Amino acid sequence: MFAFLIRRIIQAALVMLVVASIAFLMFRFLGDPISNLLPEDATVEDRAEMREKLGLNDPFLTQYGRFIVDAAQGDFGQSYRNNRPVSDLLAERFPATAELVLVAASLALALGIPLGIYTALNPRGWISQGLQVVSLLGISVPTFVTGILLILLFSVSLGWLPSFGRGTVVDLGGWTTGFLTLSGLKALILPSIMLALFQMTLIMRLVRAEMLEVLRADYIKFARARGIPNQILHFKYALKNTLIPVMTIFGLQLGGLIAFAIITETVFQWPGMGFLFIQAVNFSDVPVMAAYLVLVSFLFVVINTIVDLLYHVVDPRLRVEKSTARGV
Repeated sequence: MFAFLIRRIIQAALVMLVVASIAFLMFRFLGDPISNLLPEDATVEDRAEMREKLGLNDPFLTQYGRFIVDAAQGDFGQSYRNNRPVSDLLAERFPATAELVLVAASLALALGIPLGIYTALNPRGWISQGLQVVSLLGISVPTFVTGILLILLFSVSLGWLPSFGRGTVVDLGGWTTGFLTLSGLKALILPSIMLALFQMTLIMRLVRAEMLEVLRADYIKFARARGIPNQILHFKYALKNTLIPVMTIFGLQLGGLIAFAIITETVFQWPGMGFLFIQAVNFSDVPVMAAYLVLVSFLFVVINTIVDLLYHVVDPRLRVEKSTARGV
């Protein structure tokens, strides 16, 4: 287990090094930072002084090494658009994205797993067939179209929920949350549904497919022949083996929720990191773009590493294979 953890950490470090290198190339070749930081009437001397101050006259490897060291410490310089440290901007926007992803992931699991179990245990029922059609639509329809339809129905037509913004938030010592206010909770409903819909339908279809396969396994047939009740068969034996691959896929999708939050935050003007990234793209704010790339990649790597460790703990076949290999 310890050796497996060391290998995953080394792999994660290599991935982050590649991502940081890509972010550094963005700094080098996407626009001129001097033009963004100085006014248009700046003199040649002012530009030369700024280039020297930023270290742009240093050799390539020196700049690269400095960038990697600073990035490892969370320092990505100043935002061209806001003229503030990028780390401060991300720290302000991170709670909004984290809460949105948390609620969306909870919805996807809370609805996707039970619906997948129901459709697997009742494959020919009309409710199951209807859920299959709805899940197909949920996977096929683009998320931004879903968001627009939700806004038209619940915000424009019915007027029940806000169509943009985060509502009133409470500052808890540097962490802002909308969970403690009614307007914050209402503002969270539509974007979380939009973000969770694709993941929920994916989980539902995956649970259904895996459970149908497990229910056809020989050990389930033998257990049923021994007279074990269906409730124990379905929820103690079949469901346990069904959730192992679901856990792996959900770990990957959790990182996808963070990345795909860009679309949701743009549609609902949600003040999170994704919306900040879109604004940075519009204004060619390279430090913010690079920092967002590194941060999202880091979250992906951490989540995938945790999922790999959990998979190694939950699935006994991996431990048996490794023990057999050492014995051989």
